[in-house]
Amino acid sequence: MSQANSMGAVALGREIARGNVDPVDLVAETLDAIANHPFGDRIYARTTPERAMAEATAARERARAGLRTGPLDGVLISWKDLFDTAGTATEAGSKLLTGRVPDADAHVLQVATHAGTVCIGKTHMTELAFSGLGLNPSTASPPCINDHDAVSGGSSSGAATSVAFGLAAAAVGSDTGGSVRVPAAWNDLVGLKTTSGRLSLQGVVPLAARFDTVGPITRNVEDAAVLFATLAGVKAPDLRGADIAGRRFLVLSTIAMDDLSPQSDAGFESSVKRLRDAGAIIDHADIPQVSDAMALSGVLYAPEAYGTWRDVIEAAPDKMFPPILARFRGGRDFTAADYVKAWQDLDRLRAEFAAMTAGYDVVILPTVANLPPNADRLLSDPDYFTAENLLALRNTRIGNLMGGCALTLPTGVPSTGIMFLTPHGDEMRLLHLGAAAERVLT
Repeated sequence: MSQANSMGAVALGREIARGNVDPVDLVAETLDAIANHPFGDRIYARTTPERAMAEATAARERARAGLRTGPLDGVLISWKDLFDTAGTATEAGSKLLTGRVPDADAHVLQVATHAGTVCIGKTHMTELAFSGLGLNPSTASPPCINDHDAVSGGSSSGAATSVAFGLAAAAVGSDTGGSVRVPAAWNDLVGLKTTSGRLSLQGVVPLAARFDTVGPITRNVEDAAVLFATLAGVKAPDLRGADIAGRRFLVLSTIAMDDLSPQSDAGFESSVKRLRDAGAIIDHADIPQVSDAMALSGVLYAPEAYGTWRDVIEAAPDKMFPPILARFRGGRDFTAADYVKAWQDLDRLRAEFAAMTAGYDVVILPTVANLPPNADRLLSDPDYFTAENLLALRNTRIGNLMGGCALTLPTGVPSTGIMFLTPHGDEMRLLHLGAAAERVLT
């Protein structure tokens, strides 16, 4: 573990600005830590030492000259292995893409590089991003920070664990149905699901493009806010003075509170109590539109994913982990009419959900219903894999289906999170509320 990385991204940036941390030394230290870490090769698909050293050298010179380009200049960021990196393999956790080497960086990586961040490497992930568990026998399955025999959550599994184990200051992942928030929650981190279309998907290996989003995984809300702003090329929000007193919070009772593990329930309820004690107004509501939207999931996700990957998959299906292959093939029998009608229905349900929650500052719910399951059992029991995967993604998928942005925060109970939902495009207010809540929950 790198102690410098473990202080968090923004704090590390401040130390670089003060001359207390040399980015070049930090790269050398982190590469050594990855190489010698017992889980290093299960977290990183590959490191980028030449690139990282060149970027760190430039960051060091800018710091010495007082010309830093932003708060994360010289800070080490890991990138999920579905973000294109020029000259470095990007294989999205799949043997189907072995040897795929892009000619150019993904757009968000270009923006982050211009802002001075250092790309330390590419992290392991669920195959083609189509599972929330983080199990990938085709490449590697990173362990959970709290239980090394359990999976870490996916599909941004290595992204979260690179931060949790101190092998990066922050990470960039993607979220289609919960792939930032599940591993963030299971590894006691902060994860931001951005609004669809808010951050560029150019150069990002797709799963279901209408739901795919890019988002940060970090140690705290400030880091998430600054990394999001860096990726978006905008000014970071001022989180000072954030307060939740008098804010209206709506606990979503529909589906989200069903079948919770005792730990998930305890983490959420203790968080709600602390928020109420801090002056938040807490209401509860059933919103049937959520159930209706969840029933559309099979028509919306798998057909787009299978349509995107059909030719590649069917050319070599034996290269895929069978449960992931089955998930993709679950979309092949729907008609175009089914898909179009489902999107029309979802658009209506989104509008109704927005109207029903408009009187509240934020909707809250447990981030994940279950705890990280045992990796060996997932491999040996297909029915267990299916059940745990669906349960892991159930609550997070509500945020994707409703079309807004979402933030998960640790609750203090290991591997549990509380999720905040706000309308589409509302990331800055969400982060402001998240910073206020973080002060109460930490």
